[in-house]
Amino acid sequence: MSQFSSPLFLPQEIIRTKRDGGRLDADEIAAFVAGITDGRVSEGQAAAFAMAVFFRGLDRGERVALLQAMTRSGSVLDWAPERLPGPVLDKHSTGGVGDKVSLILAPIMAACGGYVPMISGRGLGHTGGTLDKMDAIPGYVSQPDTPRLRRVVREVGCAIVGATGDIAPADRRLYAIRDVTATVESIDLITCSILSKKLAAGLQGLVLDVKFGSGAFMPQPDRARALAEALVEAANGAGLPTLALLTDMDQVLGHSAGNALEVRECLDILAGGPREARLWAVTREQTAELLLLGGLAADLDQARAKVDDALDSGRAAEQFARMVVALGGPADLLDRPGAHLAAAPVVRAVKAERPGMVTAQDVRALGLAVVALGGGRTRPTDPVDPAVGLSAVAAIGTAVGPDAAPLCLVHARDAAAADAAEAAVRRAVVVGPVIGSQAGVPQNPVAGRIAAR
Repeated sequence: MSQFSSPLFLPQEIIRTKRDGGRLDADEIAAFVAGITDGRVSEGQAAAFAMAVFFRGLDRGERVALLQAMTRSGSVLDWAPERLPGPVLDKHSTGGVGDKVSLILAPIMAACGGYVPMISGRGLGHTGGTLDKMDAIPGYVSQPDTPRLRRVVREVGCAIVGATGDIAPADRRLYAIRDVTATVESIDLITCSILSKKLAAGLQGLVLDVKFGSGAFMPQPDRARALAEALVEAANGAGLPTLALLTDMDQVLGHSAGNALEVRECLDILAGGPREARLWAVTREQTAELLLLGGLAADLDQARAKVDDALDSGRAAEQFARMVVALGGPADLLDRPGAHLAAAPVVRAVKAERPGMVTAQDVRALGLAVVALGGGRTRPTDPVDPAVGLSAVAAIGTAVGPDAAPLCLVHARDAAAADAAEAAVRRAVVVGPVIGSQAGVPQNPVAGRIAAR
């Protein structure tokens, strides 16, 4: 009989082994995760385990064992009964301000023959959450039951939703404990937290977007690379083909930050409108890599061409519209977004006090300005105002000034909130002299690619 069901299971001995730098075997890890799930492991013991891992780390085998145990702590979707004619694929981002890639990528993938059960999360801290963006669409059921999720993925090809309560429940409990014990930053625990939900979705391929820079969860490039390498190694070790892109978050991604505003930006892109260069570069490259990983393209050049065609032809827009309707949203969202998406009563242009060029953004500070407006949360239970945020955010290299483009537009509930946001934006955006050849030149945000070794 394994420790998983043994009455001799002693959580404190497992904690002691890791505390002292020892190695845990797969059965010990499985037993501990089962105890986290069913309550036999107390919050104090789970916290002690997290702290031991934080300081001592896990080797490759331990990390894969923890990932697999957390994945199996709840339901694991099996898509074989659906007899889907294409691969089941997804992406994940470590989060950033204005990161709305998922809303464009999922329908493009569906238009190219992939199937995307995109289990997403809510925003916390200064970063926005994909699920909060989808909740800005009236009537959209962002947390459907499993039969409805299966039906939508089968019939439409994509569903951007939240995890049900039976998806990786061990991760949910352990994350809540990590959040209040200063162990969130453990690369080992981050890796298992992210991937357990993706493996539970029954994927056949995954592309990760690991961000660095002032608006990233992990600002230092070397730490972001270490996380990307750990994620790719663990996912492939657990049998999920995965690669990662390193992308910079030293600027807001796209023109907007705030839930309804970001949905509107994505709808405009899907409908054939202008594409902010950095947002499109990240979206296009992630989607192309996912097509290649899923065997839907022979090489990256062909994959990029398929991505472009899916968007330019309008097929991706059709897929998004079908997904919205299938999950309870309005049928005319793409045609009449203004009739459905909430709008803030106060919209204010924040002008630079002198002519110049945007030379830097404190992206974390801009994200916190959105949170302060009500567009994010500091606790998981906080409500979110979908209407507020920032739009027309001036990218680095943009000429700004009293008679030129604004730093951004603030969307607020009242004048006082707009005043506070305006002051925050002015502190967060650096305006310097115009450097001729650099003005208006976007930077390529894709800085590296991490594949399985």
